[in-house]
Formats: sequence, C-alpha cells, structure tokens
Amino acid sequence: MTLTMFDNQFARTAAMDRVIAMVNDKGGVGKTTLVSNLLGQLAAAGYRVLGVDLNRQANMSDDLGYRGRAGVDDQGEQLYEAIRRPDKNTLVAHEVRPNLWVVPGGRELAALTPLITMNMQQEGRAAYLGLAAALAPLAADYDLILIDSPPENIVLVDLALASARWTIMPTRSDTGGLIGMQLTAERFRTAREINPNLGLLGVVLFATLSGARAIHAEVKEDVAAAFGGQSPMLSSTIRYSERVARDARRAGKLAHELEIEAAAQPAFWESLREGRKPVARHSAATASVSADFRALAGEVLDIIAAQEGTRA
Repeated sequence: MTLTMFDNQFARTAAMDRVIAMVNDKGGVGKTTLVSNLLGQLAAAGYRVLGVDLNRQANMSDDLGYRGRAGVDDQGEQLYEAIRRPDKNTLVAHEVRPNLWVVPGGRELAALTPLITMNMQQEGRAAYLGLAAALAPLAADYDLILIDSPPENIVLVDLALASARWTIMPTRSDTGGLIGMQLTAERFRTAREINPNLGLLGVVLFATLSGARAIHAEVKEDVAAAFGGQSPMLSSTIRYSERVARDARRAGKLAHELEIEAAAQPAFWESLREGRKPVARHSAATASVSADFRALAGEVLDIIAAQEGTRA
C-alpha cells in the first residue's frame, strides 16, 4: 500500500476536512440509521453527500434501498480493494438519491480486519490511513462524507477515525450504549496519535422519549463524566418510534420520505366511505421523527460552520 500523499499532514487534513465518522463500540445505538437519515436530509437540502459503509452486514443498503441492486451493491468488494491498494484501485461511488452517493459495504469486508492487522506489522499505525488514502481522490466532490462504522471491531473503528475530521458518537440511555461510548472515547484518544486533527463533533441520544427530560439530564451527566466533566451532548435527540423504524427499513426509505408519503395518504375514513380496502398506513410519529433528523442535520452543519469560521 502506498501512502506517500499522506506523509504530508497538511495534505491529509485538507483532503478529509468534511469527513464524519459515526462510531460507538456498542451495536444497536443507531449508527446506521443516523448516517442514512443525515445523508438523506442533507441531500434533500441540496448538499452533495457521500456515505461509506464499513459494515459487513451492510444495513445502510437496507435504509437506502439498494441491497442487491445490480451495478451498485458489490458487498464491499470495491471498498476492500481500494483500501488494500489505493495506489492501484480507484474508489467509485454510486448515486442512490439525488445528491446522495454511497460506497457499499458487505460480506467482502470480512477480509478487511486481517488485512489492516497484517499491514500494521509492516507499517505500524500508518496502516490505519488506508481508508483515508482511498477516499482522498474523491473527497473534494462532496460537501460532506459520513462513515458508518461497525460495532465491536476496534480495527475498523480506528480505520474510520484515522480518516475523519469529526466523529459523532450515538448512544442510548441504557448502560450498554453508554459503556460503548466510553470505550469509543478511549479509541478516540488513541486515534489522535495518527490523526491529530480529529475532533469530537458531539454525542447524540438516539431512540429516546421526547419528553423524558429527567432521563436526558441523567444521560448528559453520564456523558460529561466520560469526557472529563464537560458534556459534548448535542441538543438534538432522536425520538423512539418502533413503527417508523420498521416501516423505513422494510421500504428502503428514509424518515423524511415516509413523511412525504404520510402527508399524501388519504384519511382512513375516506377509504371506508369510498369502499376501498384500507392499506397499511404510516405512523403519525413519522413527521416528528423526520423533524428530529432535520434538527440534528442543522445542528451538525452549524457546528462545522462555526469551527471552520474559527479556524479562518
């Protein structure tokens, strides 16, 4: 693997300035759902965005509806080859929504962990720059790049963190999600040895009750304790709705897309009056969940803009 272009730290920083890694060592805390819906909200607002799926399960393909699509879903083969030899293999992204491109993950990524582990024996921690080297040639084509990282795989988490300017850590209010976040915080500190420009954009509380203010306050205190007394909790939270989650993944659609469909669906009584068989209806919570993702996308953009303004 050739990493010559990353011998210059300034070049690496400039290339990856708008890359966000979504990480938590615990599974089931909403990483993929957050990545997919943030991408969708930003794309719908006119931003050019790219999603990179580092998961062997490739759940992003379910959220965005491209699992099994010919010419798109290669089960991570291209991503693996581009990381293995970024000097020989050009990473190609696929447009699955207007303004929204993806680099698919999948079963071929099972070979990625042993590859990076082997490369570390020859290159040391520089082996973790493989994803950054693969992404750099196309990074300038996008306003924002989001990386969805797998749970309980410190090698691939480090690969994602070495490629990012920012990280977002999702958590749930349960102990498991918070412990996963604490473990990720430890990886964050280690990753800065090779990627000193890496910053924490924030921690987002996922799948919570919107009115559970006491629980939110407790989680904020727990997060503050994990980060030395200062809480990086984002003000935006994503509310819990099992029906919206099921409908979205089953249909391969995002919350704001379901919101549009819900607004267009006829009232239940209209179907009965016209003698039509009632069809499955979207939950009334769809609009609220979509609004949560919209608020989070706006907060993320505001933080990045403020940080870039400070640096300027």
